[in-house]
Amino acid sequence: MFEEQVTKVKITSVVIVVGMSAMLAAVVTDHWAVLSPRVEKFNTTCEAAHFGLWRLCKKTIFIVEEDPQGKGCGPISLPGAKNCSYFKHFTSGEEAEVFEVKTQKEYNISAAAIAIFSLFFMILGTLCVVFSFGKARDYLLRPAGMFFAFAGLCIIISVEVMRQSVKRMIDSDETIWIEYYYSWSFTCACASFMLLILGGVALLLISMPHMPRNPWETCMDAEADTLD
Repeated sequence: MFEEQVTKVKITSVVIVVGMSAMLAAVVTDHWAVLSPRVEKFNTTCEAAHFGLWRLCKKTIFIVEEDPQGKGCGPISLPGAKNCSYFKHFTSGEEAEVFEVKTQKEYNISAAAIAIFSLFFMILGTLCVVFSFGKARDYLLRPAGMFFAFAGLCIIISVEVMRQSVKRMIDSDETIWIEYYYSWSFTCACASFMLLILGGVALLLISMPHMPRNPWETCMDAEADTLD
Protein backbone atom coordinates (compact mmCIF):
# COMPACT_ATOMS: atom_id res chain seq x y z
CA MET A 1 0.00 0.00 0.00
CA PHE A 2 1.41 3.42 -1.01
CA GLU A 3 2.07 6.05 1.68
CA GLU A 4 -0.54 8.40 0.18
CA GLN A 5 -3.04 5.56 0.16
CA VAL A 6 -2.30 4.75 3.81
CA THR A 7 -3.01 8.36 4.78
CA LYS A 8 -6.35 8.32 2.99
CA VAL A 9 -7.28 5.03 4.64
CA LYS A 10 -6.44 6.41 8.08
CA ILE A 11 -8.58 9.53 7.52
CA THR A 12 -11.44 7.40 6.24
CA SER A 13 -11.05 5.08 9.22
CA VAL A 14 -11.61 8.01 11.57
CA VAL A 15 -14.93 8.75 9.85
CA ILE A 16 -15.88 5.07 10.02
CA VAL A 17 -14.98 4.83 13.72
CA VAL A 18 -17.27 7.78 14.48
CA GLY A 19 -20.03 6.09 12.48
CA MET A 20 -19.46 2.80 14.30
CA SER A 21 -19.62 4.58 17.67
CA ALA A 22 -22.88 6.25 16.71
CA MET A 23 -24.35 2.93 15.58
CA LEU A 24 -23.32 1.15 18.77
CA ALA A 25 -24.84 3.97 20.82
CA ALA A 26 -28.10 3.66 18.87
CA VAL A 27 -28.28 -0.13 19.13
CA VAL A 28 -27.61 -0.45 22.86
CA THR A 29 -29.67 2.53 24.10
CA ASP A 30 -33.42 2.87 24.45
CA HIS A 31 -34.17 6.44 23.38
CA TRP A 32 -35.33 5.80 19.83
CA ALA A 33 -38.84 7.11 20.40
CA VAL A 34 -40.69 8.80 23.26
CA LEU A 35 -44.42 8.14 23.67
CA SER A 36 -46.88 10.27 25.60
CA PRO A 37 -50.55 9.69 26.57
CA ARG A 38 -53.19 12.39 26.73
CA VAL A 39 -53.28 14.35 29.98
CA GLU A 40 -56.79 15.27 31.12
CA LYS A 41 -56.00 16.44 34.65
CA PHE A 42 -53.18 18.34 36.26
CA ASN A 43 -51.59 18.05 39.70
CA THR A 44 -51.52 14.30 39.17
CA THR A 45 -49.21 11.68 37.67
CA CYS A 46 -49.08 10.36 34.12
CA GLU A 47 -46.97 7.67 32.51
CA ALA A 48 -44.75 8.36 29.49
CA ALA A 49 -42.50 5.81 27.81
CA HIS A 50 -39.38 5.61 25.71
CA PHE A 51 -38.00 2.52 24.01
CA GLY A 52 -35.30 1.15 21.75
CA LEU A 53 -34.58 -2.14 20.06
CA TRP A 54 -34.34 -4.19 23.23
CA ARG A 55 -35.94 -2.37 26.14
CA LEU A 56 -38.99 -0.35 27.12
CA CYS A 57 -38.86 2.21 29.91
CA LYS A 58 -41.92 3.76 31.55
CA LYS A 59 -41.65 6.90 33.61
CA THR A 60 -44.24 8.21 36.06
CA ILE A 61 -44.23 12.01 35.92
CA PHE A 62 -46.09 14.42 38.16
CA ILE A 63 -47.80 17.02 35.98
CA VAL A 64 -48.43 20.43 37.52
CA GLU A 65 -49.28 22.41 34.41
CA GLU A 66 -49.85 21.85 30.73
CA ASP A 67 -46.83 21.10 28.58
CA PRO A 68 -46.30 24.19 26.38
CA GLN A 69 -45.22 21.94 23.50
CA GLY A 70 -48.41 19.88 23.50
CA LYS A 71 -51.07 18.10 25.53
CA GLY A 72 -49.11 15.00 26.32
CA CYS A 73 -47.29 13.75 29.39
CA GLY A 74 -43.85 15.17 29.72
CA PRO A 75 -41.31 16.20 28.77
CA ILE A 76 -39.59 12.91 29.50
CA SER A 77 -36.68 14.77 31.13
CA LEU A 78 -38.85 15.65 34.14
CA PRO A 79 -38.04 13.71 37.34
CA GLY A 80 -40.08 10.64 38.13
CA ALA A 81 -40.04 6.96 38.97
CA LYS A 82 -38.64 4.87 36.14
CA ASN A 83 -39.28 1.21 35.37
CA CYS A 84 -37.50 -0.56 32.50
CA SER A 85 -38.07 -4.07 31.14
CA TYR A 86 -36.49 -5.94 28.25
CA PHE A 87 -38.64 -7.06 25.35
CA LYS A 88 -39.37 -10.78 25.21
CA HIS A 89 -38.80 -11.03 21.48
CA PHE A 90 -39.22 -14.77 21.22
CA THR A 91 -41.78 -15.42 23.94
CA SER A 92 -45.16 -14.00 24.84
CA GLY A 93 -44.43 -10.41 25.86
CA GLU A 94 -45.79 -8.57 28.87
CA GLU A 95 -45.91 -5.19 27.17
CA ALA A 96 -49.43 -5.61 25.76
CA GLU A 97 -50.66 -2.51 27.52
CA VAL A 98 -48.10 -0.48 25.56
CA PHE A 99 -47.91 -2.34 22.25
CA GLU A 100 -51.58 -2.81 21.54
CA VAL A 101 -51.10 -3.37 17.83
CA LYS A 102 -50.74 -7.06 17.04
CA THR A 103 -47.88 -6.62 14.59
CA GLN A 104 -45.93 -4.28 16.90
CA LYS A 105 -43.82 -7.11 18.26
CA GLU A 106 -43.01 -8.29 14.74
CA TYR A 107 -41.84 -4.80 13.81
CA ASN A 108 -39.57 -4.67 16.83
CA ILE A 109 -38.10 -8.12 16.16
CA SER A 110 -37.39 -7.12 12.55
CA ALA A 111 -35.66 -3.89 13.54
CA ALA A 112 -33.52 -5.68 16.13
CA ALA A 113 -32.56 -8.50 13.73
CA ILE A 114 -31.55 -6.05 10.99
CA ALA A 115 -29.45 -4.11 13.51
CA ILE A 116 -27.62 -7.34 14.39
CA PHE A 117 -26.80 -7.85 10.69
CA SER A 118 -25.46 -4.29 10.65
CA LEU A 119 -23.14 -5.09 13.57
CA PHE A 120 -22.00 -8.26 11.80
CA PHE A 121 -21.09 -6.35 8.61
CA MET A 122 -19.33 -3.72 10.70
CA ILE A 123 -17.14 -6.35 12.37
CA LEU A 124 -16.22 -7.89 9.01
CA GLY A 125 -15.35 -4.47 7.60
CA THR A 126 -13.16 -3.68 10.60
CA LEU A 127 -11.24 -6.96 10.22
CA CYS A 128 -10.66 -6.29 6.52
CA VAL A 129 -9.31 -2.79 7.21
CA VAL A 130 -6.97 -4.06 9.95
CA PHE A 131 -5.55 -6.85 7.76
CA SER A 132 -5.26 -4.52 4.73
CA PHE A 133 -2.26 -2.81 6.32
CA GLY A 134 -0.26 -6.01 5.83
CA LYS A 135 2.11 -6.44 2.90
CA ALA A 136 0.29 -6.69 -0.46
CA ARG A 137 -3.12 -6.90 1.21
CA ASP A 138 -4.59 -3.59 0.09
CA TYR A 139 -7.11 -5.58 -1.98
CA LEU A 140 -8.99 -6.10 1.32
CA LEU A 141 -10.04 -2.44 1.24
CA ARG A 142 -12.61 -3.26 -1.42
CA PRO A 143 -14.60 -5.81 0.63
CA ALA A 144 -14.14 -3.57 3.68
CA GLY A 145 -15.84 -0.71 1.86
CA MET A 146 -18.67 -3.00 0.79
CA PHE A 147 -19.15 -4.33 4.34
CA PHE A 148 -19.33 -0.84 5.83
CA ALA A 149 -21.77 0.26 3.14
CA PHE A 150 -23.93 -2.82 3.87
CA ALA A 151 -23.80 -1.96 7.60
CA GLY A 152 -25.04 1.54 6.84
CA LEU A 153 -27.86 0.22 4.67
CA CYS A 154 -28.93 -2.25 7.35
CA ILE A 155 -29.08 0.39 10.07
CA ILE A 156 -31.17 2.76 7.93
CA ILE A 157 -33.55 -0.11 7.14
CA SER A 158 -33.81 -0.74 10.89
CA VAL A 159 -34.56 2.97 11.36
CA GLU A 160 -37.36 2.83 8.79
CA VAL A 161 -38.85 -0.31 10.37
CA MET A 162 -38.85 1.40 13.77
CA ARG A 163 -40.39 4.53 12.27
CA GLN A 164 -43.20 2.52 10.71
CA SER A 165 -43.67 0.70 14.01
CA VAL A 166 -44.19 3.94 15.92
CA LYS A 167 -46.44 5.39 13.23
CA ARG A 168 -48.63 2.28 13.16
CA MET A 169 -48.95 2.33 16.93
CA ILE A 170 -49.90 6.02 17.09
CA ASP A 171 -52.45 5.62 14.28
CA SER A 172 -54.17 2.71 16.04
CA ASP A 173 -57.64 3.43 17.44
CA GLU A 174 -56.86 1.34 20.53
CA THR A 175 -53.65 3.07 21.54
CA ILE A 176 -53.36 5.32 24.59
CA TRP A 177 -50.50 7.29 23.03
CA ILE A 178 -51.33 10.55 21.28
CA GLU A 179 -47.91 12.12 20.85
CA TYR A 180 -44.46 10.89 19.99
CA TYR A 181 -41.09 12.15 18.89
CA TYR A 182 -37.80 10.53 17.94
CA SER A 183 -35.00 10.95 20.44
CA TRP A 184 -31.21 10.96 20.40
CA SER A 185 -30.74 7.21 19.81
CA PHE A 186 -32.72 7.60 16.58
CA THR A 187 -30.46 10.53 15.61
CA CYS A 188 -27.36 8.42 16.28
CA ALA A 189 -28.70 5.69 13.99
CA CYS A 190 -29.30 8.17 11.15
CA ALA A 191 -25.85 9.73 11.63
CA SER A 192 -24.18 6.31 11.59
CA PHE A 193 -25.91 5.51 8.29
CA MET A 194 -24.45 8.60 6.62
CA LEU A 195 -20.96 8.13 8.05
CA LEU A 196 -20.74 4.41 7.27
CA ILE A 197 -21.99 4.89 3.71
CA LEU A 198 -19.54 7.75 3.23
CA GLY A 199 -16.66 5.73 4.67
CA GLY A 200 -17.56 2.61 2.68
CA VAL A 201 -17.71 4.49 -0.61
CA ALA A 202 -14.42 6.24 0.21
CA LEU A 203 -12.68 2.90 0.81
CA LEU A 204 -14.01 1.58 -2.49
CA LEU A 205 -12.65 4.64 -4.32
CA ILE A 206 -9.28 4.38 -2.55
CA SER A 207 -8.97 0.70 -3.49
CA MET A 208 -9.62 1.33 -7.17
CA PRO A 209 -6.53 1.25 -9.44
CA HIS A 210 -5.26 4.69 -10.40
CA MET A 211 -5.40 5.56 -14.08
CA PRO A 212 -2.45 7.56 -15.47
CA ARG A 213 -3.19 11.16 -16.39
CA ASN A 214 -1.36 10.81 -19.71
CA PRO A 215 -1.34 7.13 -20.73
CA TRP A 216 0.53 7.71 -23.99
CA GLU A 217 3.41 9.49 -22.29
CA THR A 218 3.51 6.77 -19.63
CA CYS A 219 3.74 4.01 -22.25
CA MET A 220 6.56 5.81 -24.11
CA ASP A 221 8.49 6.21 -20.87
CA ALA A 222 8.02 2.52 -20.10
CA GLU A 223 9.40 1.49 -23.53
CA ALA A 224 12.44 3.72 -23.10
CA ASP A 225 13.16 2.22 -19.69
CA THR A 226 12.87 -1.29 -21.17
CA LEU A 227 15.36 -0.53 -23.97
CA ASP A 228 17.90 0.81 -21.53
